[in-house]
Amino acid sequence: MDGGKGQIIEGAVPTVKADTNSGNFGRFMGWVDEIRTMHVRANAETPADAKQAMEFGAEGIGLARTEHMFFDPKRISDMRTMILSDNEEGRRKALARLLPYQKEDFKQLYRTMDGFPVVIRLLDPPLHEFLPHTDAEMQELADKMGKTLNEVKNRSNSLHEMNPMLGHRGCRLAVTYPEICEMQTRAILEAAMECREEGVKVVPEIEVPLIGSKKELDIVKNIIDTTAQKIFAEKGKSIEYEVGTMIELPRAALMAEEIADSAQFFGFGTNDLTQTTLGMSRDDTGAILDCYRSKGIYVADPFASIDVEGVGKLVKRACEYGRQTNPELLLGVCGEHGGDPKSIEFFQQCGLDYVSCSPFRVPVARLAAAQAAVKFGKTQKEHKSDKAA
Repeated sequence: MDGGKGQIIEGAVPTVKADTNSGNFGRFMGWVDEIRTMHVRANAETPADAKQAMEFGAEGIGLARTEHMFFDPKRISDMRTMILSDNEEGRRKALARLLPYQKEDFKQLYRTMDGFPVVIRLLDPPLHEFLPHTDAEMQELADKMGKTLNEVKNRSNSLHEMNPMLGHRGCRLAVTYPEICEMQTRAILEAAMECREEGVKVVPEIEVPLIGSKKELDIVKNIIDTTAQKIFAEKGKSIEYEVGTMIELPRAALMAEEIADSAQFFGFGTNDLTQTTLGMSRDDTGAILDCYRSKGIYVADPFASIDVEGVGKLVKRACEYGRQTNPELLLGVCGEHGGDPKSIEFFQQCGLDYVSCSPFRVPVARLAAAQAAVKFGKTQKEHKSDKAA
């Protein structure tokens, strides 16, 4: 379809790839980047997505979701074996087989984002999401593990949760199964060290999901730091890394001043923060939201544009109180709202350092961030002048 001429054309039409870095568009986006004060990162966990994000002007990865990496056919069997193992020894053996794959995932991201920060979120979803659903798949897994079909079914049923979104997931996995966090930390840091030897600049940021208290973050951070020291002792060298957390539960936002004492950055997961604050599922309440919007309860879909009056207050409070504890605290957002212009206006007012969105929304986010700087804050030139003073 040619939208400019109003033509619908039958058959394939030769196309050229969009280029946002040259011509008049590139010149215009250059002005945009001179003005905005918020950085724009991308949500990406594959080299293809990371490359696309860079072509659209992303300045790093604000969210790499590691769970997507385990569904690969070469890995899912070992992932399932790890989950269904009866003891820690069995889990560690399966994790050892997954380690090389996970390392290679991160090395590809580091190489693509050479010099730009990469936020890697530790395993987040409940474990049952990785398990087989058909009898044939369960039988294949049972044969591999030397178990009966009934044993695999029973273990799988025991992992089923009535409300998995609020269940055994996020940092709770690392607290109960620290060996998972150890493997991921080793993969993140060893990949970074090996890439550095190749001449690649690496800035790994390890993100702990779904915390509700400083104690949870401290427990997981201790696992990360202890594992890091073991790796550095083994290699005889070290690398810098940062540990931060997602703020995606109301309790975390309300405890921000305490949590900031242990975190180097906050990544606001506004998808889950919206769900847990409103008590609404973004997957199941579409019809309700249409009714609510028609009655003026919500002006916009709160899962598309942030609910400033409710969720926004939690975000703003967490920013203010977090920075009171740790003035150097890096603040970003990685939910769907990171690519929404109206939400970006609000994040500018909150003083966020960056927004992160899907690769294809990066140009829009860059423009929205510049417009927000003009409307609500200071341009980059004024911002730098204040910092110098």
